Amino acid sequence: MELAFLSAVEQARLIRTGQVSSLELVQLYLDRIARLDPALNAFVTVRGEDALADARAADEAETDAPFRGVPIAIKDLTATAGIRTTYSSNAYAEYVPDFDMAVARRLREAGFVILGKTNTPEFGTTAFTESDLNGATRNPWNIERTPGGSSGGAAAALAAGLLPVAHGTDGGGSIRIPASCCGVFGLKPSRGRVSSAPFTSLEGLSTSGPISRSVADAAHLLDVLAGYEPGDPWWAPPPERPFAEAMREPPGTLRIAVTSVPPVDTPVDPECVAALASATALLEELGHSVAEATPPWREPDLERTFIAVWQVGPALHPVDDLSLLTPLNRGLVESAIASSAADYARAVVRLQALARRTVAFWQEFDIVLTPTLALPPVPIGWQEEADGAIEQLLRNTAFTPFTAIANLTGLPAVSVPLHWSENGLPIGVQAIGPPAGDALLLGLAAQLEAARPWADRRPPVS
Repeated sequence: MELAFLSAVEQARLIRTGQVSSLELVQLYLDRIARLDPALNAFVTVRGEDALADARAADEAETDAPFRGVPIAIKDLTATAGIRTTYSSNAYAEYVPDFDMAVARRLREAGFVILGKTNTPEFGTTAFTESDLNGATRNPWNIERTPGGSSGGAAAALAAGLLPVAHGTDGGGSIRIPASCCGVFGLKPSRGRVSSAPFTSLEGLSTSGPISRSVADAAHLLDVLAGYEPGDPWWAPPPERPFAEAMREPPGTLRIAVTSVPPVDTPVDPECVAALASATALLEELGHSVAEATPPWREPDLERTFIAVWQVGPALHPVDDLSLLTPLNRGLVESAIASSAADYARAVVRLQALARRTVAFWQEFDIVLTPTLALPPVPIGWQEEADGAIEQLLRNTAFTPFTAIANLTGLPAVSVPLHWSENGLPIGVQAIGPPAGDALLLGLAAQLEAARPWADRRPPVS
């Protein structure tokens, strides 16, 4: 029995039935982190003795918490009481919050044992987990390549078997991007499905969500994370039943639009197109109604309109000494300060109009299928080949043109690991669901997983 790669749901069952203890599992993962993470740099903080103490307490507890004693890590953009939270910024290098964000509280209440915090770029601004403070996380399939996304630490740790399931956040694709790069499953929930309390996500772009080896783990973790918190500015309607139940129901015959045309004008690598074609053929075999069609998501200067909003994110952090920030974030803060309120409002209104037009497309189709990324995992440092903060963000777009549209519209989206390149790199396929269609997406993903399983694949660093 390969404990390290068992699903979180199965580990929870083994703990409940006394076949394994939380202490055994936590020690197993701490040993694997000590042995394998030096090659990956997936963790920012490892709790060590504190995690072992929590595991002992979980073994002695009498509770029906669904994940009692199961290890997890939390992305280092999420404030956790008593646990160092750096946001991968020199400005927060020794910051230890005295409160939990709602998602951290929900993970604790579900019984998880927190092993530590996973790596991220400073403030999660870019699609590459590389920072001055915490260094670069490396892809376990090829350590010269990026694990992608600001949740790269979480996805790399999961793929390498340093965790059974992972927490990520997604503001422009940063759950789906590393899921694609690391050969695992990633779900960005619908806007308002998971609360960002006590904070508010900038224009509702970002949300927490699961990264997992199995669709079932993602559905169970979404059940833990989902739910309204008092004062949330937006929320999704509660599901009719738990996502872990809904995902087991076959999705029926779905109307699926397939496109390799991204919202911005950038080339798409043939490997990513091949992954899309393979997934399309599989969906046809499964009986779905598939047609080539592209949502009306093109807009002149869309990248720069999005950046006009995105650049405000780093400026919201109360950092007076901008020299503490990375050059990219320092440049974005300076650009945000130089822009007017009218500039920001115009960009928001344009993006909202585009979102409304795009979402209407789902009246004709149930699912839109795209490549997750326009390129296979790129080398470490690839972003920095461009000069200047804005140009580096535009380089991000050349890698990730398909993902941010789901954040902009608030639609749920998944990356499914159905394809590997000839040189052994994972290539994901993205499915974007209808408004509040998380359950439908999970049902389709479970069907794809059953038809073409991926959980037994292991990267070289594992």
